[in-house]
Amino acid sequence: MTQLNDWQARLTSTTAPAAVVLIRLYVGAVFLFEGIQKFLYPDDLGTGRFDKAGIPAPGFFGPLDGVFEIVCGALILTGLLTRLAAVPMVVNMLGALLTTKLPILWGDAPLFDGESGWWDFIHESRTDLAQLCGSLFLLIVGAGAYSFDARLHRAAAAAPAEKEAARR
Repeated sequence: MTQLNDWQARLTSTTAPAAVVLIRLYVGAVFLFEGIQKFLYPDDLGTGRFDKAGIPAPGFFGPLDGVFEIVCGALILTGLLTRLAAVPMVVNMLGALLTTKLPILWGDAPLFDGESGWWDFIHESRTDLAQLCGSLFLLIVGAGAYSFDARLHRAAAAAPAEKEAARR
């Protein structure tokens, strides 16, 4: 039981200021809404986009990515298990940058005909880079003071003290 409490405490701990809520709201909302759109517009943003980008098994990975973005986006948005939710989103953004944006540098990006070079790469990568940096930030600092993680952490920290007081 102590091991579980230690794990929970490490996962939910945060010394970040309340202003982190702004980063959480932005990062979580973008992931949540992009995930939903993968199902609303599968040809353009889901399976069809994955197929056009040359990602193997697009019928599997497109919806899987959408589910991860919806679930992790909602968790980040609410500040629940934020660090845990940030990990797959870091992987997601690295994958998006490597498979769809990096080929722009040498003019071989199936999703971006006619675009090539540094400036086109930076322009098309701006949201992915912002999401990657935001996810890394949340992974490092946690959800901040206004989050379910902070409430869970306070409750987990108070529980041993309450048990000790009850024993006396």
